[in-house]
Amino acid sequence: MSVQYGIWHFDGKPIDLKQVERVDATIARYGPDGSNSFSRGSLGMLYRAFHTSSESRIANQPYVSAQGNVMLWDGRLDNGRDLLKQLPASWRLGASDVAIAMTAYEWWGTGCFGKLIGDWALSVWDEREQFLLLAKDFAGSRHLHYCLRCDRVEWCTVFDPLVLLAERVFSVNEEFIVGYLSELPPTHVTPYQGIESVPASTFVKIQRGRATVHQHWHFNPSDRIRYRTDAEYEEHFRSVFAQSVKRRLRSDTPVLAELSGGMDSSSIVCMADAVIAQGEAETPRLDTISYYNNQEPNWDERPYFNKVEEKRGRQGWHIDVSESGLFLEPMHGPHFCPLPGASKSGLHFEQMRIAYMESAGSRVVLSGIGGDETLGGVPTPIPELGDLLVQGRLICFAHQIKAWSLNKKRPWMHLLFETVLDVLPRKISQIFKLDITAPWLDPRFSNFRRAAMCSSELRTHILGALPSFLCNMNTLAALRKQLAISIPSFVGPYDVTYPYLDRDLLEFVYSVPRDQILRPGQRRSMMRRALAGVLPKEILDRKRKAYVARAPLVRIASSWPRLQALSRRMVCSSLGFVDQERFSEALQRAKHGQADHLVLLINTLKLELWLQDLCVRGVLDAPASADER
Repeated sequence: MSVQYGIWHFDGKPIDLKQVERVDATIARYGPDGSNSFSRGSLGMLYRAFHTSSESRIANQPYVSAQGNVMLWDGRLDNGRDLLKQLPASWRLGASDVAIAMTAYEWWGTGCFGKLIGDWALSVWDEREQFLLLAKDFAGSRHLHYCLRCDRVEWCTVFDPLVLLAERVFSVNEEFIVGYLSELPPTHVTPYQGIESVPASTFVKIQRGRATVHQHWHFNPSDRIRYRTDAEYEEHFRSVFAQSVKRRLRSDTPVLAELSGGMDSSSIVCMADAVIAQGEAETPRLDTISYYNNQEPNWDERPYFNKVEEKRGRQGWHIDVSESGLFLEPMHGPHFCPLPGASKSGLHFEQMRIAYMESAGSRVVLSGIGGDETLGGVPTPIPELGDLLVQGRLICFAHQIKAWSLNKKRPWMHLLFETVLDVLPRKISQIFKLDITAPWLDPRFSNFRRAAMCSSELRTHILGALPSFLCNMNTLAALRKQLAISIPSFVGPYDVTYPYLDRDLLEFVYSVPRDQILRPGQRRSMMRRALAGVLPKEILDRKRKAYVARAPLVRIASSWPRLQALSRRMVCSSLGFVDQERFSEALQRAKHGQADHLVLLINTLKLELWLQDLCVRGVLDAPASADER
């Protein structure tokens, strides 16, 4: 993950080179391969390199074109050669990703952003028009934040310089807190009031001191792929999945894959092995890393990831996480964590991962995030039934609802009610939907959260997109939120990339009939059929992924004195976010083995300890306690 930083003074004030040097020192740990800077009057840009491929080592950034435009690029461009073929020969000025992206911008303008396929975040200074553009890929796999003030704008792919060098204390963004204690914050929101993020699939244009947000690409609900046989769908899936994995093996060092033993990670590893064996990958080798817990009865993954290791003839690196602690101590010390979620126990395992990657020479990690959500890992028939209902295919609807009723052992009336609820207008459907919010959240924030959820959720409209397409879009929105709050490594840098969030792969998955993805009694139907012979039989026949439920409850009980002390004086409560008494009651129930709202309970602990760390660092104004007010 290379780092880009920039500052532009609207009033023409010259760049303070000492400030740029301070920023360079602050972000050095993210980009250990050297830095370059650019300044022109009131504009300054800084690039800290972290090379993951032979192409990135020859790229020169900040990239200045012959027209005087300047670009910073962090990421991987997958369709660069295809883009060059669409450009006049006189415009084909370079082969590096950043050179191609700049050439595309100068030929197509902002229309180029929708043409760039890959994992990327970029910033462009347009010299002729005197404006700044900040843009991200369709999934939001990279971060890009900006702070707009009356006299300047600063932007960066990491929070550190925007927060630690701001020379002011921040107020906590209430919208972020509400999202974190419910269904995750919106992607444009950060924890810091005054700092925003560029949302996925959008660009932000900053001109004359104003910022406007524009969407540059979206999935087409009218796209349809229809074949006559299952075999044709399976062949197409294998092709786009192999392409997605191959794109993420573009590294001149060994690549590390997370291998849990489930369908998602196992498919990535086995397909990567096939791509490498065919000589189609840049990386010289694929290694794996697996986690296991001997103390969790519902999470014994070793028999499954061992089967994958047996198939590939190589053992990966195994980490026992049974001794990992709960989130009981703030980070403090030298490791600044800009988002909730880090802990000293997490730091320990991150250091182990980094040590292994350094010894193996790895800089890229393959993650299985997105597979469950996009390929039928969550076996719900509602989107398919909704499609049949709104299309008026009532005979087929009756047949399928009967099949699903038998498979799920649920009355067909229940499935009918859920299907109708899913296609009703939002004002009606919200009456029956569960409110997924921490019950100890202040009620005024709960009301705010409901309004935010209603404004973002896509619903069925007459002559609009099918329910299954809207379900896919809502699921993708949730995945984008998950990526937006992912924490960059604070120990050592590495790139995380997501084969299941490949644009071409998702365009295919979103265009095929829903009954190809999922069938009664056949979770991940198309995926399992397509990968027969690629995956070990034990993985293909696996009914469900293991889950963790017991360990957090055990740790809450064993750490009770410290948790009890923590719950008596909470920053969350002092700021008015959390009802301290209700949260203490929830902790008591968890101590006695009741797992209701367990994820939200742990998120509240993460949030509390993160806020404590911000107060210690002077980033956040320490709130007055109840006794002091």
